[in-house]
Amino acid sequence: MPAALNICTGQDPRWLRFIGSRPEATLFHHPAWSDLLASSYGHHARLLVQTDGAGEIVAGLPLMEMRGRFNGLRFESLPFTDHCPPLVEGPDDLARFTTNLVRQREELGIRRIAIHGALPDAPGVKRVTRAVQHLLPLDGGVERIAKGFKSSVRWGLRKAERLGVEARVSQAASDLDPFYRLHVETRRRLGVPVQPKRFIEAVFEQVVLKGLGFVSFAYKDGRPIAAALYLAWNGNLIYKFSASDPTYWDHQANYVVMRTAIEWACQRGYRLLDMGRTDLANDGLRAYKRRWGATEVPLVYSYVAQTPPGAMARVPLWALAKVIQVSPPIVCRAAGELLYGRVAATVA
Repeated sequence: MPAALNICTGQDPRWLRFIGSRPEATLFHHPAWSDLLASSYGHHARLLVQTDGAGEIVAGLPLMEMRGRFNGLRFESLPFTDHCPPLVEGPDDLARFTTNLVRQREELGIRRIAIHGALPDAPGVKRVTRAVQHLLPLDGGVERIAKGFKSSVRWGLRKAERLGVEARVSQAASDLDPFYRLHVETRRRLGVPVQPKRFIEAVFEQVVLKGLGFVSFAYKDGRPIAAALYLAWNGNLIYKFSASDPTYWDHQANYVVMRTAIEWACQRGYRLLDMGRTDLANDGLRAYKRRWGATEVPLVYSYVAQTPPGAMARVPLWALAKVIQVSPPIVCRAAGELLYGRVAATVA
């Protein structure tokens, strides 16, 4: 490798010290996330770092190495990850890291390096706005945050309380199956392939059970009717997967799930809630996230490549959605097994 950038392992003590010192680092930068992606989808986790004269890391980025028969060697940071920009000590380090990244791609013959974050303008770097994200600062406590809730959120919370909806946070292995049942049913209803169960199992084993995340559940008469899985580390909370039982939609349980997660984070001094990626065309979900007082910002992805990225490859989703929606849950799971590994290998 060129001397300017080096590959090391995610367990390198220097990297663990570095990410722990960066307030903007999220669980997506943590080796636990890269390891579970690699184990679930069969790719190779890499960590690209830049060091100073003393050998300490001043910039770095977790990557997934992917090789295709027709697409050659590619790196992505990271597949199935909403936002994972490089971590740097300062603007000068980011500029040098970007320059070295461009040079490294050329010298190693890498077809493309896809980064789910914004790099500075530079020759060889292409930037595309893929979606939006919603950020909610958590400083000031629950009472301060609640003042920013729209009236529809406050109404939903009052109705849920009136109907006897209860909530709890779980980090227990026994709650994997209840969450996954809701998750599969929700994805089937939306006509979206569900992630292989081994992936959700890996999230529980390598994240939730190690205190790096949790599931917020809402219950009616002891029955789980809504849930959301959050990633939690370094003062940053990420809203990753949500699910609900449509039989109880009128109970407004999703509002209780989100508020419970916000309360959990505030009690532990968390600084920020990232509500995750939302497609530009999904006006309903964008409006839901804004109702909590979150700020919507463009989600920019960067591509280190010789030519600009084309339109994102798509299977005929409308046709697939129709099949999934009228099929048993096993079809939704089978579609996920078939498609998710292929998407990880072909789509940035």
